[in-house]
Amino acid sequence: MANDKPLDLPRILDRLRAFVRERDWEQFHTPKNLSMALAAETGELLEIFQWLTDVEAGAVMQDPAKGLAVREEMADIFVYLLRLADVLGVDLESAVDHKLDRNAAKYPVELARGSARKYTEFGRDMKP
Repeated sequence: MANDKPLDLPRILDRLRAFVRERDWEQFHTPKNLSMALAAETGELLEIFQWLTDVEAGAVMQDPAKGLAVREEMADIFVYLLRLADVLGVDLESAVDHKLDRNAAKYPVELARGSARKYTEFGRDMKP
């Protein structure tokens, strides 16, 4: 990882809440609108990588303009995800821990290591 500095989520969330409140945007930040904005921003990130080879995509941050575009789209995605979680009262840290625990059960190291197969392809009876 290029930056091992831990995220200061409380600071970011406080800043995001103030930004939204100062502009009276709470009225627009419904779960539907936020999830749509999140999808749109994800599409904008995808557009940067569209048609690039794997090698070109791996080097995208070497191009200052493309690197800036990637960082900005990733920030937009992160902001909308945080805002959506805040509006819905989702504890993202707990949600991530829960999901990682579920994925660890679905993808045990001895079956998944080095494989891109989906858990349903491991030839065992697993519930999602």
